[in-house]
Order: sequence, then structure tokens, then C-alpha cells
Amino acid sequence: MADTLLDRLAGIAGEAAALAHARASTDFERWEKAPGNPVCEIDLAVDAFLRERLSALLPDAGWLSEESADDHARLACRRVWIVDPIDGTRDYIRGRPGWSVSIALVEDGQPVLGVLDAPARHERWRAAAGEGAWRNGVRLKASDVAEMAGARTPVDALPKADRDLVAVAKPNSIALRMAMVAAGEADLLATFRWGNEWDVAAAVLLLREAGAAVTDALGKPLRFNTPRAQAFGVLATAPRLHASAIERLRPRAIAALGRR
Repeated sequence: MADTLLDRLAGIAGEAAALAHARASTDFERWEKAPGNPVCEIDLAVDAFLRERLSALLPDAGWLSEESADDHARLACRRVWIVDPIDGTRDYIRGRPGWSVSIALVEDGQPVLGVLDAPARHERWRAAAGEGAWRNGVRLKASDVAEMAGARTPVDALPKADRDLVAVAKPNSIALRMAMVAAGEADLLATFRWGNEWDVAAAVLLLREAGAAVTDALGKPLRFNTPRAQAFGVLATAPRLHASAIERLRPRAIAALGRR
């Protein structure tokens, strides 16, 4: 059943991504929900499309999306769709390829199906709990890097304390950055701020199924469909690197948490 449901989910995600991709070069309305937080009419169109199709797919599932008003009735649902219709809107608006449609099905607080569709990068990412993760049909496996020195991380620039790391290309979509760790194309991704569940839910499953380690910024387990629908940062690493990453980065995470 999981394979069948994943296939149907992947088809819906593909349609949503094609809708967004077709409109990317057109003249569309855009604005800021808050300073530095862009949105556009295509976000809303994709959100409406996904809500209709996914609600029909699983009528009993709750709904949590970046572009929908939160209905706390979802908290009583065992299964919930967690959706970011366009993760990486800034890249989408600028005509860059670093965006994706991100969809997770969460059951009892944990993702069981996850899909990222990034048509501008010709990438389709899929994961099912206990069954593995794939990009374009190729199974994903996290790297076996065990040392912080030389570890690859998708960032624009490295802070002085991390000059022993290696910066690699950074898409705007955090889900795609996390997926890079799942694919073994990066070894470490860390954020130190409160983030929304829809940003990471699908990518968390990709990471887990690829054998990577993923927690919040303090090394605590992640849980989904929570009342705030947020977690404090994310730390995604190659499995042998996680303990070293926590040791180095936890003081910064604590300091960042204290400033909020």
C-alpha cells in the first residue's frame, strides 16, 4: 500500500511542480508576508491545487501548509499532510533553480512518506518509511565522512570558526539542502533558528531513509504536527559525523536560542 500511495503522491507533486514551473517565466504578483519573507501568487495557486488533490487522496488526514491558515483540528488527526507549495520562493521569484515542492505525510508525529519535486533541477526525490529514499530512481545513501575537517556544507560563506569545512553550492530551498546530505553531496547542514515543520518534514524522511542523522539544532529528536508547528533549527549530517557536529555547534545553538 505504501508504494501505491507514494506513487499517487509523487504524481500529484509532479503536477504541482509542473504548474509552478510553467508559470515561472510569466509575469506574476509577488509581495512580502514579512520583511525578508517573500511570497507570490504561484505559492497560493500551488497550495490550493495540493490541498484539493491531497485531501481527496486521504480525506481523514489533517492539513498544515505554509500558505494556509493553521487549523488546529489537525492536532486530533493521526495522519497530517505537511506541505510547502514552493520551498525556496526567493529562488523561484528570481528565476533560479533552487526551489522545490515539498510534501510529507506524517503519521503519529513522524513522516512516513516524503516527496520533493524540483523541476528546474530535473530532480524528483521520494522516500517511504522503512523502504528507502531515491532521487530520479537512484537510491540515496549518505556519505561515510566521520571528521569535521573537510566536511562539505551548503552555505554562501563559512564563518571563521568553520574554515576547516568546505562550502558547496547552496539552493535557497532548505529541503533541497537537506536532501544534498541524504544524497551524499554534502556532509553537514545546520541552522540555528526556529523553523517551520513544512520546511523540513519531507527532507527529514529522505535523510533518515538514506542513513543520515537528523535532529534539531541541539541534538534533540524532531517531532511533527506539534501545536507550534516549529522546531529549533535542524542538524543533518552523515551518520558518523553527528556527534562531532553537535559537540562543535551546540554552544552556538544554545547562544542563538538565548537571543530569542
